[in-house]
Amino acid sequence: MSSNTGFDQHSIGEERDDEVNSNDSSKRSYVWDYFGCVMVEPDGTKKVSCKACGQKYKVGSNLGTSNLKRHIPKCFDIDELGPPIKRAPLDLEMYKEKIAISIIKHNYPFSYVEHEGTRDLHKFLHPDVKDMTRNTAKSHILRVYDREKMILKDKLQSITSRICLTSDLWTSLTTDGYMALTAHYVDEDWVLRKKVLNFRFIPPPHTGFIIAEHMINFLAEWGIEKKIFTVTLDNAKYNDVLVSSLKSHLRLNNVLVCDGDYTHVRCSAHVLNLVVQAGIKVIEGAIEKVRDSVKYVRGSAARKCKFAECIELLSLRCGKHVRQDIVTRWNSTYLMLDCALAYRRAYSQLALVDSNFKSNPSEEEWERVEVITKFLKPFYDITTLFSGSLYPTSNLYFHQVWKIQLHIEEAIRNTNDIISNMAKDMKKKFDKYWESYSMVLSFAVILDPRYKVKLVEYCFSKLDMKVEERKTKLKSIVDGIHKLFMEYDIQSETMPDSSRPESSNVGDNTLDELEGFDSFESQYRNDVNEKSQLTLYLDEPQLDRKQPLDVLRYWKDNQGRYPKVALMARDLLSIPITTVASESSFSIGGRVLSKYRTSLLPSNVEALLCAQDWLDVLQDENEIEMEEQLAEDIEALIPSYNSSNFRLTER
Repeated sequence: MSSNTGFDQHSIGEERDDEVNSNDSSKRSYVWDYFGCVMVEPDGTKKVSCKACGQKYKVGSNLGTSNLKRHIPKCFDIDELGPPIKRAPLDLEMYKEKIAISIIKHNYPFSYVEHEGTRDLHKFLHPDVKDMTRNTAKSHILRVYDREKMILKDKLQSITSRICLTSDLWTSLTTDGYMALTAHYVDEDWVLRKKVLNFRFIPPPHTGFIIAEHMINFLAEWGIEKKIFTVTLDNAKYNDVLVSSLKSHLRLNNVLVCDGDYTHVRCSAHVLNLVVQAGIKVIEGAIEKVRDSVKYVRGSAARKCKFAECIELLSLRCGKHVRQDIVTRWNSTYLMLDCALAYRRAYSQLALVDSNFKSNPSEEEWERVEVITKFLKPFYDITTLFSGSLYPTSNLYFHQVWKIQLHIEEAIRNTNDIISNMAKDMKKKFDKYWESYSMVLSFAVILDPRYKVKLVEYCFSKLDMKVEERKTKLKSIVDGIHKLFMEYDIQSETMPDSSRPESSNVGDNTLDELEGFDSFESQYRNDVNEKSQLTLYLDEPQLDRKQPLDVLRYWKDNQGRYPKVALMARDLLSIPITTVASESSFSIGGRVLSKYRTSLLPSNVEALLCAQDWLDVLQDENEIEMEEQLAEDIEALIPSYNSSNFRLTER
């Protein structure tokens, strides 16, 4: 092929095009499929332009086509079996948003976009990529935050269910105070949702009144002041003032359920922690020795290897780790004791071969630890159950707190003085916080069709309780749930049809010839003193308690039969019984505001953390990291050679 300039394109590529056979001058280079005809510039220079972007290149028999080949992948997707395919231009706005989301998801620094390696990689992937600055990245992160916030705000304002809250305070690495506010609700598909609303910097002082002011402002910002059902908080003293101030504000708009009788829910995990901590003080000395033993073994590589030799020598491989505890978290102390008991003999062996190891508990102390660990196992299981946030926990509350009380009362009668004394101390703390079970959380178990009121009655009958006290407590709970139901009964009468639970009855849009029947039938119901939907539900036989049941699914399927009770059940089952959801935000906050990012503005911290949650990527990786720090697999250090090769000698 030749142009009217007399320039032969075959000859251009023959000298340097490796794909052209020098003995076959008739073979045409593929590069000319991607470039236009040769044009002669005014100065006589011959050039060709890319068919995609118009980029011009000099050509000539002494230049070859290497530069043309390098350009082709920038503009075309090369397919040897078909014609050239022009590469789609880069959507720069989408590219910037993807970068912003990657920073949000993985806690990259804003400067990530300015790293030389990052820029080189992105330009390699697409030539249209333009360099971004950290300020540009930050502005796009804030755009994502603002957009997702509007989506969530519209969702929260449109749902017909009430919203439950959890909240807590956190002190950052920079000693700044942050307040986490998390919303819990059951959506229109009857799925339990958890969304972080705010992670806001709160300047001191952190009094209950001031924190309440911030919470009220947050609720107004989201437009959900009239939807609040409960607030779950820990047992800090200022929270009583917080709840009182919040209720006073909400009472002005007459939006409190039952005038706020059920607004405040105390964190069950914190109460249980206080109860158990009161008990384990009885064996504090033995626990401290186990704790010191664990610290000693983990103190150096040589000690770990020596301990691994002891494990192998005594054939104690069991797959458990040498676990350290966090003193303020009793459940981590339980795990430490449980793992230490598995290697009890190895610690004793280490004491024989290592004269520097002096904290090994005595046989009597080990026996005491073993007894206490067995006693604490049910408490650990209940704490784990309480700490869930992706499944309803309110219907678990009554049954599990009853099990705790029953376990303590039985332990008080134990012939082992250690267990008995421990249980007595725990009973004092239990009575302080749980002598009267949380009323609103007790309602939730009644709305579990496997149990209803019969479970409450049965549980009370098994406790050390006088008959009159038992009857009074039972009547209080039954009267309370009927009182709450009356509010939902009135609410459903004034609720727009579009906001009511879907009915299982199918109707049509034809003329209702029986329009007068409704008032006639209503009068009849009044005359016969019709039972309420709640009473009808309670009168039905319980379902088989041994069969697994998704309680939310049950109410979704039965909302046509009991629409008013279903409204109440949806709200009750969304109540979180712990503040674990808000506390998990603090773990994420510790990664967002790490020692490498202490200069982040508080507003950017909130945007990063909340956006992670709203994009459904908020995973508490910090818990995994903490697990790795607290637990160490010493067995992995055991050599592959036979235990007979060990030569353990005292040092």
